[in-house]
Amino acid sequence: MRTGGEQNAGRVALSLPGGRSVRFARRACWAGLLMAVACLLVGALGLFTGTYHITAGQVLDVLGGGGGTTDRFIVIDQRLARLCAALVVGASLGLAGSLFQALTRNPLGSPDIIGFTTGSTTGALTVLLVGGAGAGIGAGGGAVLGGLATAVLVQVMSAGAGTRGGSRLIITGIAMGAMLASVNDYLITRADIESAESAKAWTFGSLNAITWNQSLPALLAFPALLAVSAALARPLRMMEMGDDTAAGLGIRTGRVRFTALVVGVALTGTAIAVAGPIGFLALAAPQLARRVARVPAAPVGTAALTGALLLCTADYAAQRALAPFQIPVGLVTGALGGVYLLWLLWRQD
Repeated sequence: MRTGGEQNAGRVALSLPGGRSVRFARRACWAGLLMAVACLLVGALGLFTGTYHITAGQVLDVLGGGGGTTDRFIVIDQRLARLCAALVVGASLGLAGSLFQALTRNPLGSPDIIGFTTGSTTGALTVLLVGGAGAGIGAGGGAVLGGLATAVLVQVMSAGAGTRGGSRLIITGIAMGAMLASVNDYLITRADIESAESAKAWTFGSLNAITWNQSLPALLAFPALLAVSAALARPLRMMEMGDDTAAGLGIRTGRVRFTALVVGVALTGTAIAVAGPIGFLALAAPQLARRVARVPAAPVGTAALTGALLLCTADYAAQRALAPFQIPVGLVTGALGGVYLLWLLWRQD
C-alpha cells in the first residue's frame, strides 16, 4: 500500500509532461539564476572586504594579474581560496541533501540527519588520530570510506522495509549516527592533548585558514559528481511514483538507488574533507530551493546553488560577527539549522 506522500508524488510526476513541466522548468531556471547572482554578490562582498585594508582597485589589480606580494597573498591565497572552498563545499552538501531526500522521499533525509556525515567524520578522525596522517588526501579518503561504510550498514539494516523504506532508513541512520558520535568522542579522548584539541576544533566545521591544496580534491571531483547527479535527476523523480511503477517505465531502480547513494556519500565525504562536518546545510538547501523555485522537487542545479549561497553567507557572518576573531562556520550553520528544523517540523503539523 502506497503512502499519501507517494501518491501525491505520483500524481505530480504524471502531470509533468504537460504545460506544468514547462512552468516548473522556467521557475527552476529563474530560481537558479537568482541564487547564482546572490552567490556572486556575497562572494564579491567577501572578496573586497576584510580585516586587512585593501581598496577595490587593488583587488581588481590583483585579480588581473598585478598587485604586490602581500596583496596577492591576501586576495588570492586567502580570500579567493576561502570563497571557492565555501562555494564547492556548500554546493556539494546542497546536492547531497537533494539526492538523499529524493531517495528517502522525506524532507529529513539529509546526510547529517541519517548518520552519513557522522560516518564520514569517523573515517576522517580514524585516519587523523589513529593512522597519524595529515589533514590532506588521507583524511579525505577516510571521510569518503567512512561515509560509504556507514551508508552500506544503514542500507542493509533498513532493507526489506517495503513502502516504509524511506522512514525506516532515516530512523536507522539516526541510530547509527548516535553510535558513531560516541565513537568519534572516544577517538578524541584517547588522543594526545594537542591532537585532540586540533581534531575537536576540526569537528566544528571551519573554513578558517583554508588553502588551495585542501580544497583542490573537492574542486576537481565536484563537476563529475554534478554531472552524474544531473543524469540521476529524472530517474529519481520517476521513482517517487513507487519502485514498481518506475520499473514498469524502464527505470532500473536498484542501480539508480545505488548510484545515487554512492554519489551522495562522495559529495558529503569530499565536503567534510575540506571543511569538516557542517551540519544542517544539506537538510535546508534542497527545501529552500524547492520553495524558492515553487516546484514539487528541488532541481539539482538550484539545490547546489542554494547550498553554495547558504555556506558563503554563513561563512561571511562567521568572519564578521566577532571580528577580528573568526568563529567556525559550522557553529553558524548549526544555530541557523536548528531554527530551520523547528520551523520545518512546525510546518509539517
